[in-house]
Amino acid sequence: MSTGAGRARGPVKAADTSGLDLSHRKAEHVKVVLGRDVEGRYRYWDDVQLIHRALPEIDFAEIDPSVTLLGHPLAAPIVITGMTGGFPDAAKINDNLARAAADVGVAMGVGSERAAILKGQYPESYATVAGHAVPLKFANIGAPQIIPQGPGDHVVGPEEVRAAMELIHADVLAIHLNFLQEMVQPEGDRRARGCLDQIADLARQFPVLVKETGAGISREVAESLLERKVRAFDVSGTGGTSFAAVEHYRAVDQGAEREARVGKTFWDWGIPSPISVLELVPLGLPVVASGGVRSGLDVARAVALGATAAGTAGGVLRAASTGYEATRRELELLVHELKVAMFLTGSRTLDDLRRAPYLVTGESRQWMRR
Repeated sequence: MSTGAGRARGPVKAADTSGLDLSHRKAEHVKVVLGRDVEGRYRYWDDVQLIHRALPEIDFAEIDPSVTLLGHPLAAPIVITGMTGGFPDAAKINDNLARAAADVGVAMGVGSERAAILKGQYPESYATVAGHAVPLKFANIGAPQIIPQGPGDHVVGPEEVRAAMELIHADVLAIHLNFLQEMVQPEGDRRARGCLDQIADLARQFPVLVKETGAGISREVAESLLERKVRAFDVSGTGGTSFAAVEHYRAVDQGAEREARVGKTFWDWGIPSPISVLELVPLGLPVVASGGVRSGLDVARAVALGATAAGTAGGVLRAASTGYEATRRELELLVHELKVAMFLTGSRTLDDLRRAPYLVTGESRQWMRR
């Protein structure tokens, strides 16, 4: 359900034409994801086998996939993870995503808001999300931007975070960790020292979810973030869209031989999504399982492992680039597939599904033995 057009508020910078390369980069990311093979070479979610229950002893109509994530009720445990913004075509994509998320009752994030907050570029491509009653919205900034990357760099601090959240009327701030991607980008940021302290400072002022961008989060890193009072994790492990692959193609197109080589070498670098979920769930914070989630069965697998919700991006992005109806249909199919998996495991609720038996096979099993 729409609630009216969104309007940017807060200290969004005036348009900075010197930063048009950032807008161009964001458009390239979407183009590469939609047009090139950027998937991980192994499907880790297929290693998680839910055990079939031949006599479910429930009716399909009874199944309730609702969940509460970070205090916000969702109709299903699905998060459209942050993907885009900061260039003209992103406005329509984000509008389709937000409208569909509101109608289906699932959560949504936007892509990094640096373009709007620090550069003043296309704030409307994010602000359109504010016009829809999405039950849980995530603002998004990158960890490399909360520390200076060079002399005189303007960093994202509390004032900028507040602007980012107001721009989309966000409930939670997502801080994304994308250092693998930065290492492959020809123009990438290379400094990471001091990020933990800055995350701690922001977590004292805002509800913060920390998310990876395709390489997973280890137990050790999660424990250090837990000590700094973050509220939740999004594991975004390897096995889905590889941003090393995305940046590999961009580096090839730019003739950046070294970065193209690094992107190819580290295409599948990271911790598999199911393994990251298993490592983080015992810490007691909500865990969003993303990275290679392509179906409602994958959502069910993630919940069975203990995740609060599952995040998806690539498949929904393809639908959103087509239109609202395709986006809503994709989300509804994900929810239906999840409910089918719940029915076939005799799980009326998600709590029941978290108690359902499963088997881990393949490469994921080898990871569990390490």
